[in-house]
Amino acid sequence: MHKRAKLIVAVVFAGFASVYVVAGSPLAPAVFGVQVVFTRRRSWWLIALQMALAYGSVLLFGSSVGILGFVGGSLLLTPLWPLALAVVASAALLGPVDPVISMVLISLVVHGLTRMIDRIDEVTAARLSLAMTAAAEERLRIAAELNAGLGRALSAIADGARTGTPDVETARSSLADARAAAASYRAMSLAPELSTAKAMLTTAGVTVDVRVGHAEPLGPAGALLAAVLREAVIEIVRRRTATTCRIETLTEGTAVRLRVSHDGARTAGDEDLGDLPEQVEAAGGTLTVELAGDASVTVETTLPAVRPPVQPSYDSALSMALLAAVSVGFSVKALLAAGSLWPAALLAVIVFMQLRSVEGRHPVALSIMAVLTFAPIPLFGQAWLGVAGFLAGPVLLVFQWAVALPLVALIVATVTVSGVLLAMPIPLTVNYAISTVVTGLVVYGLLKLAQLARELRESKDGLARAAVVEERLRAARDLHDLLGHTLAAILLKCELARRLDAERARKELDDVLTMTERAMQDLRAVSGEHGELSLTAEADSARSLLSAAGIEVELDLGHDTLGRDVDTTLGIVLREAVTNVLRHSSARRCTVTTSVEDGVVRLSVRNDGVGSTTSRRGSSGIGNLTTRLAALDGRLAVSAEDGWFELTATVPTLAWAPA
Repeated sequence: MHKRAKLIVAVVFAGFASVYVVAGSPLAPAVFGVQVVFTRRRSWWLIALQMALAYGSVLLFGSSVGILGFVGGSLLLTPLWPLALAVVASAALLGPVDPVISMVLISLVVHGLTRMIDRIDEVTAARLSLAMTAAAEERLRIAAELNAGLGRALSAIADGARTGTPDVETARSSLADARAAAASYRAMSLAPELSTAKAMLTTAGVTVDVRVGHAEPLGPAGALLAAVLREAVIEIVRRRTATTCRIETLTEGTAVRLRVSHDGARTAGDEDLGDLPEQVEAAGGTLTVELAGDASVTVETTLPAVRPPVQPSYDSALSMALLAAVSVGFSVKALLAAGSLWPAALLAVIVFMQLRSVEGRHPVALSIMAVLTFAPIPLFGQAWLGVAGFLAGPVLLVFQWAVALPLVALIVATVTVSGVLLAMPIPLTVNYAISTVVTGLVVYGLLKLAQLARELRESKDGLARAAVVEERLRAARDLHDLLGHTLAAILLKCELARRLDAERARKELDDVLTMTERAMQDLRAVSGEHGELSLTAEADSARSLLSAAGIEVELDLGHDTLGRDVDTTLGIVLREAVTNVLRHSSARRCTVTTSVEDGVVRLSVRNDGVGSTTSRRGSSGIGNLTTRLAALDGRLAVSAEDGWFELTATVPTLAWAPA
């Protein structure tokens, strides 16, 4: 997206430069080239070179002082921005008022567009880091929540086992709490239930079509929609009369809708959803069951979705300020050309409509703007021709290129014909035609960059939310698969010990102590407190995070039991490798593999999207990993080739770190 933004800025700058090229300045292309380079690399020598070229164009070739706007814009991007005022003063000494206004406008546009490019780059660089931070914060929150409840309960169970008193009630409540926690972690997301529904229906021989059109997380609505989906699917499987089923989700404004359609019911009354309609109604939603003309039944649920609060948009504010300055500046130029204040009212309307375009555009507004652009030309003559650029910009923004470009060409042609009918000199007519295109590009660039920045920011926030959902789903899976099974076994042993005599009960309680210790380890794994990391668990977490970032992950784990220190160290290596994939590449694919040969385990993390073949051996992360592996008689290697980066760690499977 940032490449597209830079292209838009380059086109706008090229439009400015083209005005001075047509006017006969041979140095204008060089000024433009320096400006493009300066957006990527802020160097003082570039400003000095640009200043020499721009002033040379004015003093040696008689160019308009408007070209000095490139210099002013570059200075505004530096700590010595007050020097831009000196450039404005020099322009006022060298030229008339009209080109001085153009110079000021170009300076503001150059500064504003470049700042918006910087903003887009910042958001791009921060989006994955934010996702990682959000996942880490959620992991800490889960750890505190589980340790406060299940951690104390497990300690109580262990104390009871040591004293010979099986704590059945605590074991039972712990199992219930673990299951409730797993359910609550899953409740934010509808995705697990969609996957389960598809698997159940496929197993039952029903052809399933799942179409997902909502964004996670859904908050409380997710749990209720999951319950509706679960009951609808259970009914379909129970009756065994359906052959096809379609499950759809979509977001409409602030509501999310779930639709389940199938051909397995004779009447709408066949659907037994229990008290779910009342629950949905109590939550402010609707649940309907309808029988369509093709004999298919549709269960449709609509619920209000919890949306994150909309934050004030810095990008829109900057776009608004720049657009206001440009609109007012061009209006002043038009009034100076008209030599009268009579057009001021119409210009004020056009400026107001331009400012509204920061947040959207409507066909009616475009139609009104088109009338205000061309209808006053017979009345105000040449002075009104410059207004056409304010119509060209919105046209470029609203329509597809296949439609927008012919429309802009028509606008430019109308300006040209109007110039001829007004008996204007050909060079002046050409200047107005080019200015129409340039003004349109400026308006388009300001609005489009604000839109791109807003979309990127929303994408960043969405990625962070997705990372949180993935972390909660990981915890839910581990609670069920790890801790849930252990707690169920503890409950069974405690109940058995309570029914046996003291001698036989002692053996069962010893097993409870062992299981409790294992449950505490499982709890640390679930909550992410990896004092002792598991390479397998870390690989699962890495897959979740990379998938949340839109990266295709291939996981191939070929190792068995590893030494404790080896398992922990390789888990740390994998975590750092995944961090590097997210922070230092634009990866689309990543493979994580492990293998064991001759008593040595090998971990490899390989990803694409690497722009440079230069490895970062000097980074603290790589250095720390090298030190950790060396303590286990292991080694770390990195390589980059053909856009792929590979990190490989090898270490003896049963090595241990010295005390």
